[in-house]
Amino acid sequence: MDYTLAQYKPETFESLAYGGTIRKLVYDLGYPQELLGWSFDWKYMVRGLVLDKKRGNILKMDRHKYVKVAYHGFREMSKEEKVGTYGNTLIRDSFDEPDYALIDTLFSLAEAYLFAQLVDFKDNNPGKIPEGADYARMYKDVRAAVDLCHRDGTLKQMVAKIQKGINEDTSIVPMLKMLRDSGRSTFLVTNSLWDYTNVVMNFLCGSHILDGIRTCNFDWLKYFDVVITGSAKPGFFHEENRANLFQVEPESGMLLNTDNGTPMPQVGNSSPKIVLKESNAPCRVFQGGSVGHLHKLLSIESSSQVLYVGDHIYGDILRSKKVLGWRTMLVVPELEREVELLWGLRDSRKQLRLMRNERDQIEDQIHHLKWSLKFEDLNADQKEKISVAMNELELQRDQVRISHQQAQRECHQKFHRTWGQLMKTGYQNSRFAHQRLIPGNIIVRQRGTRFHPGNYVGMGKDHTLYALKEGNVKFETHKLNGRKWVHVEAKDGYELHPVYAKASAALSQLKTASGIVLLDASTITWFFILEE
Repeated sequence: MDYTLAQYKPETFESLAYGGTIRKLVYDLGYPQELLGWSFDWKYMVRGLVLDKKRGNILKMDRHKYVKVAYHGFREMSKEEKVGTYGNTLIRDSFDEPDYALIDTLFSLAEAYLFAQLVDFKDNNPGKIPEGADYARMYKDVRAAVDLCHRDGTLKQMVAKIQKGINEDTSIVPMLKMLRDSGRSTFLVTNSLWDYTNVVMNFLCGSHILDGIRTCNFDWLKYFDVVITGSAKPGFFHEENRANLFQVEPESGMLLNTDNGTPMPQVGNSSPKIVLKESNAPCRVFQGGSVGHLHKLLSIESSSQVLYVGDHIYGDILRSKKVLGWRTMLVVPELEREVELLWGLRDSRKQLRLMRNERDQIEDQIHHLKWSLKFEDLNADQKEKISVAMNELELQRDQVRISHQQAQRECHQKFHRTWGQLMKTGYQNSRFAHQRLIPGNIIVRQRGTRFHPGNYVGMGKDHTLYALKEGNVKFETHKLNGRKWVHVEAKDGYELHPVYAKASAALSQLKTASGIVLLDASTITWFFILEE
């Protein structure tokens, strides 16, 4: 639900959470009053970063876990500092818990920013942080403050301000209706508890407004077969998970015992009457449980029947993909801006490639000359000429290298002034991109509300999927290296790049080929996909 159907406004919702965490640090954990004057820059942090709890550093790594960008608090670390700290050991660090924290959710951006603020504050104000609080302890305190906000209802109080914190999306209900009308079962699994889930889903799906105030009801449940709240993902996806499944009585929020989803007689006289759900009965709501319960409730016979949409790489996608074999779609709203910038910077990126090729060609010439000096039988004049030529090439290479590095840095700063392009670190895929571009995983730049179960798609050479209106395209099939390629061309003359379809999938099966998501044809929506 959160950041998948419900897209929160970080400048409001995350700022509220940040303020609540600050107050817990000051009033409950003994941090100085100065913190109350701090503010949250919601644009500073990005997903995919790694917090070094022990050293107070924030890192951006490439797909091979090499640290490419590093900050100590808000101070950029030099290349020598980075190499000395993270590249000067015989055994590579795993960059995992407990010494590191992965910033993979949009909810975690505020606490990462607060951690960086505390690192700077500790360095610049010795003695003001509570005694014995090193960097790791400060991070632990931040997490404890966030948990306190959840436990004492601070975050629930923000529900009253929900209209300020969530983007309203009128396409959610039509999308859910289309899925239901196509005969597909729908389910909602969220870590949020029922009271919060009901308020958020009413805001997203409700249409009852009285005197300018949106009223709460349960009409939105008709768009789902099963709703599971308090799921405790990612543990929910472990089949060996033995968490109890309770049915939620929507009116009162009361939890009722079940036998693996089957209603049970309740002890005492105060429990409401429980009846089995009939085929035309409204959605049932549960709390807790595991993926085994979900499979049973939906009568799922094969994991490949499930397409799961989420926003958290570890809590949603990796577990459901690798452990269960579900088809997965990952929502990455940050890509909307990135794709627009990539298109706008296409000439600059082309120039960067040319500069890199020029640098590599000069490097090749230098290597050939060095080889000649070392292994060929040359006289003094020949050696002198080669040495002069090599020196000139080295100067030229250094100039091109500096120009390339500067241009590349400027290009990355167009995406983000500090961390650069989300999916790249230099020319390498970032750790964030590497985790998401797993075979068969689909990445969407927007909310999951453009999904439609009956339209064609096209994939470009840059792994971009285009939504195409049925009847407005023509297909030509080609075979290359044993694989089937489908050339898609719009009838109005607008040409799209070749579309890759698995060799095992015939053209008529393109709409159901593994890894292909079918989109609402009313708009062209961009997706990224990687196939092995």
